[in-house]
Amino acid sequence: MGVPAFYRWLSQKYPKIVKDVIEEVPEVVNGTEIPVNTAEPNPNGIEFDNLYLDMNGIIHPCFHPEDRPAPTTETEVFLNIFDYIDRLFGIVRPRKLIYMAIDGVAPRAKMNQQRSRRFRAAQDNAEKEKETERLMEDFAKQGIKIPRKDKSETFDSNTITPGTPFMDRLATALQYYVHKRLNEDPGWKGVEVILSDSNTPGEGEHKAMAYVRQQRGRPGWNANTRHVVYGLDADLIMLSLATHEPHFTILREVVFQQTGPNDPKSQARAQFYSRDKPDEPMPVEQKKPEIARKPYQFLKVDVLREYLGLEMRIENLPFPFDLERVIDDFVFMCFFVGNDFLPHMPTLDIREGAIELMMRTYRNMLPELGGYMAHGSTLNLERVEKFIQTIGALEDVIFQKRMRDLRRQKDRVSRQKADQQREKARRALRDSQVASNAAPSAEYVQAHAGDIRPAKSFAKATLYFGAGGEGAPPPGPAPPPGEPPVVPGPA
Repeated sequence: MGVPAFYRWLSQKYPKIVKDVIEEVPEVVNGTEIPVNTAEPNPNGIEFDNLYLDMNGIIHPCFHPEDRPAPTTETEVFLNIFDYIDRLFGIVRPRKLIYMAIDGVAPRAKMNQQRSRRFRAAQDNAEKEKETERLMEDFAKQGIKIPRKDKSETFDSNTITPGTPFMDRLATALQYYVHKRLNEDPGWKGVEVILSDSNTPGEGEHKAMAYVRQQRGRPGWNANTRHVVYGLDADLIMLSLATHEPHFTILREVVFQQTGPNDPKSQARAQFYSRDKPDEPMPVEQKKPEIARKPYQFLKVDVLREYLGLEMRIENLPFPFDLERVIDDFVFMCFFVGNDFLPHMPTLDIREGAIELMMRTYRNMLPELGGYMAHGSTLNLERVEKFIQTIGALEDVIFQKRMRDLRRQKDRVSRQKADQQREKARRALRDSQVASNAAPSAEYVQAHAGDIRPAKSFAKATLYFGAGGEGAPPPGPAPPPGEPPVVPGPA
C-alpha cells in the first residue's frame, strides 16, 4: 500500500534519484540455459553489501500474476518465488548479508484495514463467480461452447496471512532454497542469510529496518555499508531516510499499465473454433508460466538526502543547521499526507502540492520555531503545534480552491454533454434531410398511388427525332419561295 502518489511526486521533483538497472540475463546455448554468474562484479558499477527483501512484495506477484496464467499448485508458486529471488540476487549481488522478511502479525492500526480489504475482495470474487456462471449458461443456451477455467489450489488470497498452513510450508520451502543456494551457487558463498518468517510479528519492511537500526548501535559497525531494500511501498523511502544511513538504495519495479493476461487473437480464435466445432475441444498450447521480466530501477536515497539538504538549507539560522534533524522533520511532515496506519489530513493531498506547501511553510517558520520539531522518535509538541496552526490557517484557501476546481470540472463536463447533444441533433437533422431527398420506396408508391400527381416541369426539349414526334416544336410559318426551310435549334 504505502503512500499514494508519493513516489511519482518524488521522482518528478528530484529526477536524479532514479537510475535504471543494468541486468544480465541467462544465455541459452544449444537448448541449455546458462545461469548468470553472480560471483562476477556487479554490471551497475557499484558493489552492495546487504540486501533486504520484503517477501510479501514477491509472494503476491507470484501468487496472483497479472500478465500470465495463475499457478494451479503450491509447487508452482514456490518455484516462481525461487526464480524471483534469484533474479533480485543477480541484480544486486550482495556480498555480506541477505535478509528475507515475511509479514508477521500486523499492528492493530493496519489490521482493520486488512480485514475490510480482504472481506471486500472475497465478496467481489463471489459476485464475479456468480456472473461468470450466468454468462456461461447463457452462452450454452446459444450453442456457444466456452471452456471452463481450471480451479486453482492457490486461489484464496487469505492464505497469505500469518498463522495459515500455507505460510508455514512457505517458510520450510524457503529454508530448503537457502540451503541449496549456499551449497551450489558461488555467488552466495560467504553471504549471511537471515529468514524472518510470519511467526515474527511486524511488517517485513519494518523488521528489516529494525535490524539495520540494531546493527548501527553495535560496536564495529561500518558506516560505509551499502544497503539495498526491495519493495514497492512508498513508505520504504521514509523508512530508509529515518535510518540515517549514508548509503541506502531502494530497488523497485517499473510499474507500467497492464495489457491483459490473454492475447485477443487467441481469444477470437477460440471463440470461432467453439462456434464451428462445438463438440470438439479447443486445442490449447501448454506453456510453463514464467515471471514477467519487468524492468527495475534504483531509487538512490543518498542522492535524495543531498537534494533535501540543498532545498531545506536556511542561512543565518539562530541555531546550527543539522541535516539529520531536517530529515527527521521531513519524514514527520510526510505523516500528514497519510500512510498505511494514519489517514491523511482532509486539506493535504500530494496531488495538490501538499508536500511543497509544508516544505515552504517549514522553511519560513524554522527560524521562528527556535529548533527542530523532531529528534528521532521524540517530538517537541510546542513547535509541532505552531506548525500545525500555520498549516490550519490555510484550510479555507485550500477548500475554496478545491471548490473552484470542482466547479470548473462540472462546467467542463456540462459543456461536453451539451456539445455531444448538439452534435447528435445535427447528425439527426442531416440524416433526416438525406432521407427526405431520397427516392420514394415501392411500398410508399403503392400505398399512395391515388395521391401521386405528375410534377410540373419547366424543362424544354432540346432535341427531337422525326417529324411530329414527341417533343417536336409546333410548325412555324412557311419559308419564302426559293429559301431553305429553317430547322429550329435548341430553345
